[in-house]
Amino acid sequence: MKNKTIAAWLAFVAGPLGLHRFYLYGKSDLLGWLLPIPTALGIYGIERVKENGLDDMLSWILIPLLGFTIAGCALTAIVYGLTSPTRWNSRFNSTAAPDAVAGTTNWATIGAVVAALLIGTTVLMGSITFSIQRYFEFQVEEARKISQ
Repeated sequence: MKNKTIAAWLAFVAGPLGLHRFYLYGKSDLLGWLLPIPTALGIYGIERVKENGLDDMLSWILIPLLGFTIAGCALTAIVYGLTSPTRWNSRFNSTAAPDAVAGTTNWATIGAVVAALLIGTTVLMGSITFSIQRYFEFQVEEARKISQ
């Protein structure tokens, strides 16, 4: 039985590592194995900023990968949490009754949805802002080089 609350919390907390995919689909899930790649690249971008500063072009390309991965996993947690019990059980617990307990929504599920909405939105907006800011700063620097 795949519990909706556990899946929502796994997607929110450990989603960038693909743990929610392994919980729901097993170890053979390709997306579960691919999710840590943009996460690791984003963390590498943060490490490059620590070493080289914010002027490192590769770092400002890599950092948003982490943010978008976290935001996507938060969205997945929201979708899991808001899925109706009947639909959840028909999709992930096909042998169970449509109203089985594993697919029901409780306060822990709502907590996962609220936390994912709060943190996911903040991370998404921060990633977009960082990307746009660095892009325009790069454009200004290139324009100065051309004008000189």
